[in-house]
Amino acid sequence: MKDIELYNDSFQNYKVYGLPKAQLIIADVPYNLANNAYASNPAWYIDGDNKNGESDKAGKQFFSSDSEFRPAEFMHFCSKMLVKEPKEAGKSPCMILFCEYEQQFKFIELGRKYGLNHYIPLVFRKDFSAQVLKANMKVVGNCEYGLILYRDKLPKFNNNGRMIFNCFDWVRDNTTPKCHPCQKPVPLLKRLIEIFTDKGDVVIDPCAGSGTTLYAAASLGRKAYGFEVNKQFYNDANEKVLKRIQGSLFQ
Repeated sequence: MKDIELYNDSFQNYKVYGLPKAQLIIADVPYNLANNAYASNPAWYIDGDNKNGESDKAGKQFFSSDSEFRPAEFMHFCSKMLVKEPKEAGKSPCMILFCEYEQQFKFIELGRKYGLNHYIPLVFRKDFSAQVLKANMKVVGNCEYGLILYRDKLPKFNNNGRMIFNCFDWVRDNTTPKCHPCQKPVPLLKRLIEIFTDKGDVVIDPCAGSGTTLYAAASLGRKAYGFEVNKQFYNDANEKVLKRIQGSLFQ
C-alpha cells in the first residue's frame, strides 16, 4: 500500500482496501442544501450580476450525490477507522468535521451513539463573505463551522506550549489549483493536521473532494487515504492537486 491513496469509491466499501486505522479523520460532509446550494452566492446569476438573469447554477444543488450521504453510516465508518484509544495519555485519535451550523448538533448526537462522547466546536473565520447578494443586510455570514469529536481521553495535541483557540483564520490559498466548489485551503488543513498528528500517523478523508486534505497530510509526512465517489472530482484531485507532491505515484 502506498503512503497516499485516493479511491474513486464510497467510504462504505472501505473493507475492500485494507486501510490502516487513522490517528485523525478529517471530512467536509455534504451540507444537503439541495436546490438552495448557491443561495446568495453570485454564481446564481450570469457573471455574478443579477441584472444578467439566472445562470445554469440557479436552483441547482452542488452535488448529485449529496442525497445519498447517510450520516449514521458515515459516523459508523469513522468510529471503526480511528485507532483504538491507547492507555497512555496524549496519544488518542480524533476526527474533525467541517459542517453546516445546524448540522453540528446532529453530529454531536451521532458521535455519542458511536462512542465519540466529547466535542469541541470550531469556527473558521474568513475575511470575505459568499453572501454578497445579501450585502444590504446588516449582518452577512463569513464563517464556516466544524467539530472536533473524540472518545474519552483528550486527543493528541501538539501546541508547542501555546494556547490554541477554537476560532481559526481561514487563510486564503492562492497556490493550490481550484477543482472543487467546497475546496478547503491547504494552509488551514496543514495547521489542523499538525496539531492532532505526528509524522508517520495516518490521516483519512472519507469525502476527499479536491484531495487537499490528502495533499496537506502527505506534504507533512503523514500517511493519507481518501475516498471520492465523483469521477470528475477524483480525476481533478489526481491531476491538479496530488500530482504536485514530489515523487507522488499519481504522476
